[in-house]
Amino acid sequence: MKKKLIVMLVLSFILTACGGKTEDANNKVRIGIIRVPNDKTVAISMNYFKEYFNDKGFETEFIFFDSGVAANQAFSSGSIDFAEMGHTNGVVALANNLPVKLIWIHEVLGSNEALVVKEGSNIQSIKDLEGKKIATTFSSTSHLSLLKALEKEGIDKKVELLDMQTAEIVAAWERGDIQAAYSWEPGLSKLKESGSVLIDSEMLANDGIVTANIDLVHTNFIEKHPELVVDYIKTLDKAVSLYKNKPAKAIDGASKQLGLSVEDTKTQMQGTVWLNADQQLSKDYLGTSKQPGHFHTVFYQTGEFLKAQGNISEIPTMEAIHEFIDSSFIEKALGQ
Repeated sequence: MKKKLIVMLVLSFILTACGGKTEDANNKVRIGIIRVPNDKTVAISMNYFKEYFNDKGFETEFIFFDSGVAANQAFSSGSIDFAEMGHTNGVVALANNLPVKLIWIHEVLGSNEALVVKEGSNIQSIKDLEGKKIATTFSSTSHLSLLKALEKEGIDKKVELLDMQTAEIVAAWERGDIQAAYSWEPGLSKLKESGSVLIDSEMLANDGIVTANIDLVHTNFIEKHPELVVDYIKTLDKAVSLYKNKPAKAIDGASKQLGLSVEDTKTQMQGTVWLNADQQLSKDYLGTSKQPGHFHTVFYQTGEFLKAQGNISEIPTMEAIHEFIDSSFIEKALGQ
């Protein structure tokens, strides 16, 4: 029921928005964020957005979203210009014809998302989860990873899945309502305090099940300010460069920005793969405007998963995916 509700909510926002357009609210660029230490967090902490936007007369406003569902609702109502989310919600955006394009991969997920089981539960393998209650956030990258792991062992129909937001997962875990959960940081670290990891997204990526956080931009913003979209890419690429060349400085900045310890921030950042602009354009990821990369296939396969789960009504075609994933702004940022 909740799966259908997610789709209905997105559709209702589309209908009420009537093709709502983004407006320059006092020359503000409205950017959706999630509470993870990634390139965007580093860019904010280092004032890179101010560096690129203020001189052109634009201020940046950062708006927190706890889920990609909420970010998609904001896109459909025209109340946001950019937002990051798990790539599964990017597929939902495309399937529901939201006026957005994918322009960047923030990080390929790894050990920062994992399936954790309670200590003392006698669960030693994924097969041992049969008959157990497992929490995750539906339509998320964790949901995709969890189901793929369960399918691989043939028990995806033999467990009870519960749809919860990250804070709810931690609370249910502490109450003893669930025996396992697939979630992400920072809640993941709370689960690990009294649990152990069965499998994580890095292990699944090694088996070809790739998940990632991505960034979308509203098409109306593209039409009005294409040059600012290029600057946005430069900002993120500069943050990636800082992390690769001066990791301690980037970690410290993200730590202060999120109010996390340096050690926790370091653990989370090292649990993902960061891609610079050149790597984004490689055949393994977004590819170029002329030669789409492997991530286009990942997007299609995720559409198959979401369709099977009832989260979308139609699987986006490869042609639609090629149109949706726009590498041109990265190319322009690199002077290509």
